[in-house]
Amino acid sequence: MNYVFEMPQNMLADCANKGTVELFEYTSETYDDEHRQLSKKAFVYLPYGYDKSQKYNVLYLLHGGGFMQEWWLDMFPDTVTILDNMIAQGICKPCIIVTPTFYHDEENKNTHDEEICENFRFELRKDLIPAIESHYSTYAGGDVSEENLIKTRNHRAFAGLSLGSMTTYRAAFYNNFDLFSYYGPFSGCCGPFGNHDLEVERICKTLSEGHEKGFELDYMFCANGDKDIAFEEHKDIMERAVKQSPFLKQDENYDFFIIPGGVHDMKAWQLHLYHALQVFFTK
Repeated sequence: MNYVFEMPQNMLADCANKGTVELFEYTSETYDDEHRQLSKKAFVYLPYGYDKSQKYNVLYLLHGGGFMQEWWLDMFPDTVTILDNMIAQGICKPCIIVTPTFYHDEENKNTHDEEICENFRFELRKDLIPAIESHYSTYAGGDVSEENLIKTRNHRAFAGLSLGSMTTYRAAFYNNFDLFSYYGPFSGCCGPFGNHDLEVERICKTLSEGHEKGFELDYMFCANGDKDIAFEEHKDIMERAVKQSPFLKQDENYDFFIIPGGVHDMKAWQLHLYHALQVFFTK
């Protein structure tokens, strides 16, 4: 891929072929001892010309710490403009993009317990994906049985920024590898106090066990800026994982995009998304 280090201006221009964004509501629970019922929300981007007679790939896209489902598409409407232009110009395939939240509610978003990253795996598998893919026209074809969701994993991607990047590893990659074949961790893996050895071990184990079961990685697109607070730990972990795992191959199913001078901000994350969508759903 020919990388760019700033968003092309034509991606930010008004696009005639506009997709739509709608709020989607579903129910979940806390999946702990309380099993408290939750009313959850996600924003959903539908590409221009969305047609229920067609099937669409789905990207589940997460925010970072302290924010919720509104981050990508509502707080930053230029993300929608970028998506519209990418699809209109044939830079990526038309796809559905879902921006949920790993937080339980507004009060919960003020906590920074990293366990929430791992625990989101239950809601993702049992509630969010079935709710979305029984309502919208995806490759699941309305059949959200676990067997069929596994069968259609190649049409599903997961990405996120910062704490959402950590959730990409913990909720999607480590714990739901049978449901996703594309991943986009943007800005971090385990945080500044994480165990690098453990993360490398988990990455290699996930890929090895997935391969044994017939679940291959189509692509992991890691991205960061070299001035980002999460850069050094992310880079170290992934460099070691590439050396240790035969199932992580540079330029075949893996890359680590680095923005020179890039920091922990939305301009970088939108650029990461721009590049990720050029490799997602291409196999």
